[in-house]
Amino acid sequence: MDTTARRPEPGRVARLIVTRPATEAAHWVQVLHAHGWPAHAVPLIDIGEPTSPEARAALQAWRADWQRADALMFVSGAAVSHFFAEGALARPVEPVNTRFWAPGPGTARLLAQALTTLGVEVDRIDSPAEDADQFDSEHLWPVVAPQVHAGSRILIVRGLSVDAPPGGGPVAGNGRDWLIRQCEAAGARVEGCVAYERRPPVLAEGDAQRMLEAAKAGSVWLFSSSEALAALRVLQPQAHWGAATALATHPRIAQAARETGFGRVIESRPSLNDVLRALESERFAP
Repeated sequence: MDTTARRPEPGRVARLIVTRPATEAAHWVQVLHAHGWPAHAVPLIDIGEPTSPEARAALQAWRADWQRADALMFVSGAAVSHFFAEGALARPVEPVNTRFWAPGPGTARLLAQALTTLGVEVDRIDSPAEDADQFDSEHLWPVVAPQVHAGSRILIVRGLSVDAPPGGGPVAGNGRDWLIRQCEAAGARVEGCVAYERRPPVLAEGDAQRMLEAAKAGSVWLFSSSEALAALRVLQPQAHWGAATALATHPRIAQAARETGFGRVIESRPSLNDVLRALESERFAP
């Protein structure tokens, strides 16, 4: 779809739609409101406990014996929250030699809270620098690569999309496999653990109408996942997004927003402060 002729320009924001999962979206909306932005939560991904008995059993086994891994890689804050569910892990046996990998500062902060509760030093966390160009596997790998060698055992803690079952390989869950390939190429044994499920959203009353309103000029959609864009296409297959703006927190998400038909797509790093700076620097007005 050619949206060049109706590409929206910066101006007053009538509505800022936060598409993150419900618990995260509520926090983001609160902070955005405090900064004067007309934010509304329309969660386009629902996250919950794994429903498969096999996945639940594997999760419990890893919670009980996570110290057998040399490193645990948490792909997101949801992976941390669900793996370290309240009371799920006992305090570790000393010494703790396991490293904990996070692709960005938000995940790292949740990891620090969880490890502190367990009595584990937070200096065992590895993540890209706060001023990294982006927060993803590619920027994490140079930080952790020196730890990986033949015989290393790496656990990837991630989610499973119910509409995209795993392909039956040894690394359970769904997601990008780029970091997995790097670890395997270095001789490591990589395993997966499904800590949560991503499901189609259950819309609250008024969400469908809010989505239609947010196709109009003055609308900014905040996307932190390509899956949220896929859900939007399913929920509103006839909608045209050329008058709306998408604010995407990664280049891959930005590309998905362009393919969905958003008339204007801007990019930001994924932290809340970065999103606030992006909104302000784009000459938007709340």
